[in-house]
This record gives sequence, structure tokens and C-alpha cells, in this order.
Amino acid sequence: MSDSRNALVVGGSRGIGRAICLRLARDGFYVAINYRSNTFEAEKTLADIREAGGDGRLCPFDITDRTAARTALDSLLGSLTIETLVMSAGVRSDQLLIFMTDAQWDEVIDTNLRSFHTIVRPVVKQMLLDRKGRIIVISSTSGQSGLPGQVHYAATKAGLIGAVKALAQECAKRNVLVNAVTPGFIETDMTGDMDRSQVTARIPMTRFGTAAEVASVVSFLASPDSSYVTGQVIAVNGGIYM
Repeated sequence: MSDSRNALVVGGSRGIGRAICLRLARDGFYVAINYRSNTFEAEKTLADIREAGGDGRLCPFDITDRTAARTALDSLLGSLTIETLVMSAGVRSDQLLIFMTDAQWDEVIDTNLRSFHTIVRPVVKQMLLDRKGRIIVISSTSGQSGLPGQVHYAATKAGLIGAVKALAQECAKRNVLVNAVTPGFIETDMTGDMDRSQVTARIPMTRFGTAAEVASVVSFLASPDSSYVTGQVIAVNGGIYM
């Protein structure tokens, strides 16, 4: 295992996160797979990585629990130099704002946005000291265009875009590159409850995207080919929002 090709994928056990783990492993990264509680799916992701000839480890912690997350990160960073951090964890809980409960608001804000500070701060400190690193944040088209029923979700995803743009400027001189990827409607568990015919009618490419298509953009941003790309927002959305 090379100490210079290690990736941490936050929210890596399922969906887009799993596809990112598999792609980065294929690219030669040793992958630390973060997840909260679904050990079965996380172990399946790790088994798939190893079956394909890669390697990694499980890194369980709840990103909304600052104390637990920082304890886990201290342990991880003590044994690995993380070259690439991918922030892929997220939840949605659609509801019109007038009916939205405090609990719904807090869950989405804490998971999708507040966790950025919890996770990124210790990792970027290491990267700045090493004078290299990549931080890739999975935001959403919803953070650019907004969607009804997603005031809280859109707010978090827009907030992540702002955080990426600001952090990229703070880190560029030390060769730490920070970018965002904004998926549109992607085939995952998170979109399983949507009316497919209604949604695809709005997408210029007339189909949902795949998690692998998002992972391919992450692969580029984690590669030497993106060495002059920072502070950018790359959409993977079939043209639904330009």
C-alpha cells in the first residue's frame, strides 16, 4: 500500500459513494470507506474492491457526531496520509417548508452541511502541511437550481458550493485542490421514490444518470490530469440545469 495514494470516501457504502470507492480503487487508491451504521453494505463495498484487485478499510463513524467523528479521524490520519477526500454522504427528506419540522430541517443541515467543517478541517490541515491534496465534494443540481420540497436540501448543497469556492482560494498556493460535483437525477436509493416518467420528461437526455458516471468525474478530479482545476463546479445532470 502506497502512503501517497490513499483516499477517504465519506458516505462510501452505497449509491454514488460506493461507485466512487470502486472507481478510485480501480485507479490505484487504497480506499478508507466511511459509513454510519450499515456495516453489511460497507463490507460488500470493501469485498467488491478486493475482488477487483484493490484494497481498503472500513472507517465507521457518524459524521453528525463531532466528537466521534474527530476521534475516528485522528486515528485514521495517524496511520494514513489522505491524498484525496471525497465528501459523498448526504440525506434528503423532501417536504414543503410550511410543513417542515425542526427535526427534518436539522437532520438535513447537520448531515449535508455542518459535517463539512467536522470532516474537512482535520484532513485539509494534513494536506496543507504535505503541500498536496484533493478535496471533492458531492453537491447537487438542487443547490444550483432549487427544487420545491427541498428548501433545506438545496440550502445545504448551495452552501457546499460556496464552501468549495472559498476553501479552494485558501488552499491553492499549497497545491490542495478543492472542487464540487453536482449530480442531477442519478439511479440510487435516494431517487427510488421519484416519479420516473415525470422526472425524465424534464431531462434533456431523457434518462437518469448512473453512479458510475458521477464516479468518473471524481476520478478525473483525483487524477494528475486535473492539476490546474480548483474551485470549480462540474455538473453531471444530463443537461437539466446549464
